[in-house]
Amino acid sequence: MRDYPKILREKIRNGEFNHTTSGHCEDFVQANVVILPKEYAFDFFLFAYRNPKSCPIIDVLEPGEVESNLANGSDIRTDVPKYRVYHDGKVDRELSSIESIWNNDLVTFLIGCSFTFEKTLLDAGISLRHITEGKNVAMYTTTIPTTSAGVFHGPLVVSMRPIKKTLIEKARQITANYPNMHGAPVHIGEPDQIGIEAIDRPDFGDAVKIEDDEEPVFWACGVTPQMAAVKGKVPFMITHSPGHMFVTDVTNDDFLENRTSL
Repeated sequence: MRDYPKILREKIRNGEFNHTTSGHCEDFVQANVVILPKEYAFDFFLFAYRNPKSCPIIDVLEPGEVESNLANGSDIRTDVPKYRVYHDGKVDRELSSIESIWNNDLVTFLIGCSFTFEKTLLDAGISLRHITEGKNVAMYTTTIPTTSAGVFHGPLVVSMRPIKKTLIEKARQITANYPNMHGAPVHIGEPDQIGIEAIDRPDFGDAVKIEDDEEPVFWACGVTPQMAAVKGKVPFMITHSPGHMFVTDVTNDDFLENRTSL
């Protein structure tokens, strides 16, 4: 089982896998990626500290370091299916490898991802439509502000999963046991209350239908730093493309709290 993430990372590195990682290596922790020049690293660390719900840091690499302690033999320059490169707060391009633009001044942050708790939800009988339909999870920019730090500021981004009304409390309890993977939902139902005007038009990812017996349930999302880079007009920043995560060797259970309550 421990070899599965390594095999997937090798496929990503070789260009054999370039789509969303949701539903893949389900027993292993996935991570959002933020890569910045050392000059901005402290400000970002402070931003993450002040916004732990959306930016729970699970690893930090030294300047120029490419292998995460959470993934033996990994290379952060090649092991993400798709990267986004930002210049002055704007997406400049998307790449399958960042080797050509890498330098030893860059600091990498790995941030917990809600894909990590999806397997536990599925095991508990809670269906996830984006997985059954082979889609990326729907993500939205809200009107909920984050707490700023240095140049980093902006709105909270959330991921949304339609959950049957009878199972929402169960989903809340399960995900609350993963505080380093965004934890419990930040909002349930009524998308307009958090500034989402069109639930059928996500800002990132793919739209899914919400049935009459379901409510949209929203979790804080690791795409939030990308919006902070946009609002702060950060001169240079590299992230994962939404939904295209870095898969670690660490199991979901390694980050699970209060195991007896599940």
